[in-house]
Parts: sequence; C-alpha cells; structure tokens
Amino acid sequence: MRILNGREEEEARHFMEEAAKMARFSGCLKSHCGSVVVKNGQIIGQGCNSPPLDQRIEFCIQERLSERFKSDRHCCLHAEQRAIMDALRNWPEQISGSRLYFIRLNLDGKRKYAGKPYCTICSKMALDAGISEFVLWHEEGICIYDTDEYNQLSFAYKG
Repeated sequence: MRILNGREEEEARHFMEEAAKMARFSGCLKSHCGSVVVKNGQIIGQGCNSPPLDQRIEFCIQERLSERFKSDRHCCLHAEQRAIMDALRNWPEQISGSRLYFIRLNLDGKRKYAGKPYCTICSKMALDAGISEFVLWHEEGICIYDTDEYNQLSFAYKG
C-alpha cells in the first residue's frame, strides 16, 4: 500500500467523487457504497451496493440467518461487484490493468474513511477480472493497493 500525493492524489480525489456519486444511488438500508473502475483516465465501470435487480428490500437478510450460515450474509451486491460487472459488460478489452476506486458514505451522504481491506468476495473477483489496483480513502489519505496485496490482506483480516 502507498499513500497518494500530488497529481496522483488529485486524480484519485476526482474518481473518488465519481464513486461517491454512484454511492448516492445505493438501495441499501445500512450503508451507501460506490465504485468506479478506471483505465487510462476513463471510467469503464461503475456501481453501487444494492439488492439484486435494484429491488428495495425492507430488511437485511443477515438478521434472519443463523450464525452457522456459510456464505455472504448481506442482501446487497457490493459496489465493487457491480462496477466490475459493468466494466466487463461494456469494456471487456479494457479491464485488464485497470484501477478500482471504492468509497462508503454514511446515511447522511458524508464520506466515511475506509477500514483495512477485508472483502475477499471483491478481492477475488477483481483478481479474476484482471484489475491491477484498489484505491481506498483511509484517514491518513487516499491509498492504493496492488490487487494481490489487497486480496492477501482481506484473507488475513481478523476484524
């Protein structure tokens, strides 16, 4: 991981704002997340977290599942998943070597700092799609991770 500065940070702020615009479309009742996939300065994929088919779900599935449930306990597709699928659908030849930006907003629409990488669902999907880098906005600044590093950190995350 490295903290961006200068022109790189300025560019990252722009794409974080684009991801935040996507987060405002979130249909999730618990958090609003947005992602964009960028290649050569162009957005090739975008998404927000929402239930499948953008259906509004008035409850969170995780509250109704047993603790022994062995899969993802959330009702929404992740913003990263949606952005990756969008890029694969519309720009499949561009996704290899791209960069994924992720942001989370609170329910009032204000940016929340990202925690440490923890989502193996998204890290595995990004690796498989050929995305090279993940970008998160931490308290210390906008940080970039190699996708393999992001994946390893996600698997090591202990919460």
